[in-house]
Amino acid sequence: MDFLSKNNLRIVFMGTPDFAVESLRALVEGNYNVVGVITMPDKPVGKHQSVLQASPVKQYALSQNLPVLQPEKLKDPGFLEALKAWNADLQIVVAFRMLPEVVWDMPRLGTFNLHASLLPQYRGAAPINWAIINGEKETGITTFFLTHEIDTGKIIYREKVPVEDTDNAEIVHDKLMHLGAKLVVKTVDDILNNSIQPISQEEMVAHTPELKPAPKIFKETCRIDWNKNTKEIYDFIRGLSPYPGAWTELTTSKGERLNLKVFETEKINQSHELPAGAIVSDGKKFMDISTPDGFIRLKNIQQAGGKRMSVEDFLRGIRLIY
Repeated sequence: MDFLSKNNLRIVFMGTPDFAVESLRALVEGNYNVVGVITMPDKPVGKHQSVLQASPVKQYALSQNLPVLQPEKLKDPGFLEALKAWNADLQIVVAFRMLPEVVWDMPRLGTFNLHASLLPQYRGAAPINWAIINGEKETGITTFFLTHEIDTGKIIYREKVPVEDTDNAEIVHDKLMHLGAKLVVKTVDDILNNSIQPISQEEMVAHTPELKPAPKIFKETCRIDWNKNTKEIYDFIRGLSPYPGAWTELTTSKGERLNLKVFETEKINQSHELPAGAIVSDGKKFMDISTPDGFIRLKNIQQAGGKRMSVEDFLRGIRLIY
């Protein structure tokens, strides 16, 4: 094999959202040889879906004059030919999509992925959300080589991050995004130095009591179940805040049903005789929802079709049954 350095190691980067931009920026600003970028096709946005918006990764790539490919299908012969022409030594995937073997097996040094959990825990599409929903005290970031099954390849590095009781998905996302960019660079450096010792996930799974998954989150997944305990509901709400957002239905004094997204709450551990989901409010300053072992105090919410606001502002404009 020819001698490789950061200047001649040909890297193809694949990613789409802001989370991936930080890693791409670290490579570009570190003067690594990124020869091309692959991202999702531009997405229609706006009221009439008439405006096409480029992904954050594409926007950054173009600002750095990097070549970009946006395949609809990853097995498309035209795309595969263009990818092969880049002659990558290494491919790096951060928040992109599942790759077919014909893509991840193309570079001679393989393809590694940055995943926002401590694998083998939280394999799947939404690792940050599920770690918080499940009340984890720590999570982290993992680099691993891609293989056939999703998120199962040999682990290169893992870094742990504490999850504070007040952290929401956005805060943890940003912690992992910045740490992940550093870990991507460290992984590339050590691949170049031939000093990595990847560990099989099968060995780790054998010593893990319970594997927790991180499946894709849908709207119905985000509905608050007021029959759960206070801590579970509190973690559920912060694990989905600000996106995609936990939601519930409330009833006005006129009997109208309101859909509310809930972004920020407080836990109140207090015994009571109310049924789960009952509203307790002074109509001005606070609004609490009962749980079997206490209350959830709503702090920051958004009515369907409206803007995000404090509960005080919300109560000025509406009369609830309480």
